[in-house]
Amino acid sequence: MRTLTEKQRQDWAIDGYIRLEQAFGPDEVAFYCDQIDGMRPQPGWEPTNLQRGHYGWVEKSADQDPESFMDRRDILGYNDAFINLIDRPEIFDLIVDIMGPYLLLSMTQAIVRASTPDFPGFTHTDGGEALRRIRVTETSRPLAMKALYLLTDVSAPESGNFVVFPGSHLRPFPENAEPELTPHSPGAVQLTGKAGDCFLFSHALWHGPGPNLSGRARKTLLYNYCQMCVRAYDFETVSNVMNRCTPRQRRLLGDLGHEFRPGSYFYAPLDQPEVICN
Repeated sequence: MRTLTEKQRQDWAIDGYIRLEQAFGPDEVAFYCDQIDGMRPQPGWEPTNLQRGHYGWVEKSADQDPESFMDRRDILGYNDAFINLIDRPEIFDLIVDIMGPYLLLSMTQAIVRASTPDFPGFTHTDGGEALRRIRVTETSRPLAMKALYLLTDVSAPESGNFVVFPGSHLRPFPENAEPELTPHSPGAVQLTGKAGDCFLFSHALWHGPGPNLSGRARKTLLYNYCQMCVRAYDFETVSNVMNRCTPRQRRLLGDLGHEFRPGSYFYAPLDQPEVICN
């Protein structure tokens, strides 16, 4: 399996993220953009009037304009291409190098950030209020991490950029700061990139979407991975697309190869490294 370069390993440890150029070619970028647009008239999980961070079932997106905001979760069922992204080798190999083989896929998401002066952006950590208070050293494997795939060129600030606070994954950060942390707070960096680029980043890194005043929507895909002892976000036990998956994908979606029993996800199946690394 591929491994991080020394420069990537250093960037991950110090900054909490790395950029991988052109994980997708132009044809794939266009394909995934079309797939995201095609989700709007279909039922799925989107933010509703539930508690912040919780998603409700909708029959279709409230706005059918492909340039308007959309946030879909648990997207694997829409097309097998989303399943294949679970362990796309050139990305997944590096995720295994960072996390080790005892991991699960915990979340999939498609987001469209509209171009509008009404959205100021926001910053947060992944995993909610509890997980943001847990930090690990630069030599430790992370508890969770994400792969963010850009499907739109983001070549200038204020274009819906992926905003990060480099190094914030390693230190206490003022989550209740006054004034509130924003994409324009001191230390924030609006990252640029090309459609097809992929950012890998730690769950503990403060990050978020910046304002988008570019005149076009920014589209992204996000895949979240966690250690096996941390439960998946998107499904209660195991994903419902198991019959369309390879053995490795099934394992990453919670299929341990046997019926659940207490201790299952804390003590991994004996063949876990073999299944994940081959």
